[in-house]
Amino acid sequence: MSGIKITGENRLVLVSGRAHPELAHAIARELGTELTHTDARTFASSEIYARYDDSVRGSDAFVIQSHTRPINEWLMEQLIMVDALKRASAKRITVVAPYFPYARQDKKGRGREPISARLVADLYKAAGAHRIMSVDLHAPQIQGFFDGPVDHLFAMPVLLKHFQEKLDPTTLTVVSPDMGRVKVADVWSERLGAPLAIIHKRRDPRVMNEVSVHEIVGEVRGRVCLLVDDLIDTGRTIVKAAEALKKAGAIGVVVAATHPVFSDPAPEILSNEFIDSVVVTDTLPLTEHQRFPSLTVLPIAPLIARAIHEVFDNGSVTSMFDGAA
Repeated sequence: MSGIKITGENRLVLVSGRAHPELAHAIARELGTELTHTDARTFASSEIYARYDDSVRGSDAFVIQSHTRPINEWLMEQLIMVDALKRASAKRITVVAPYFPYARQDKKGRGREPISARLVADLYKAAGAHRIMSVDLHAPQIQGFFDGPVDHLFAMPVLLKHFQEKLDPTTLTVVSPDMGRVKVADVWSERLGAPLAIIHKRRDPRVMNEVSVHEIVGEVRGRVCLLVDDLIDTGRTIVKAAEALKKAGAIGVVVAATHPVFSDPAPEILSNEFIDSVVVTDTLPLTEHQRFPSLTVLPIAPLIARAIHEVFDNGSVTSMFDGAA
């Protein structure tokens, strides 16, 4: 899909933070429009300032920001941009956060811990956001943290198309890297027509504070295994899973993830003998240091642009995914 034409009486305004301008421009191209210029800067004191060069009064505004390092700076910038839109009388403000900040802090694991994902949702609301749009939330319950509509997009169609062209389903096994991803991996299994395997991680009582035993449920011997996850951070967990699959007889391991967080030393760890290739989307920007030969990056802009079009045109975002949730 490309060149979406915006029609109707409402006025669409797209604005972008400074974290990932390439993605924002790609979304604008898909929509057949341009970004509204934002005068955004950081003062010597490290305070952030944002102002729009053109009127946004009465507009349907979408604020695009990717939450990469330094995540707190980019979150604050997006909040300030939302506040500026509210004070400039935008009619509706949608936060577009392809990778939702603090998504992994979605519950209390121990006493006296924060639920930071809920705090972020509250901050968006307090700033003036009417709606949130995000891709592959780490925890679906985050949708309930925001007092307003949340459009939860799925990168699965983008990634599936790539693997349908590259992998043979007769020799393929889809693998969930842990019990928490089984539901998503099961949908992948159905769509690709391949069996499902699950890696069950448990702690070895002889080793303190480390997951060291991987039990594989399902047939992987002599098969190419597709590990599916929502994000890759340092890469250590996914490499341990790949190692377990290779030791169990897998002839190949391919990794698919939506969000390439890639904290150091991820590029070195993922360039590993146990992983044949890694496929991600460009929800987050990647530096040259974060790229490596076996990495493939797929564009997410067409998916986000279509969702923006559906919201702007009062269409259905849910119909885009046909059961991918």
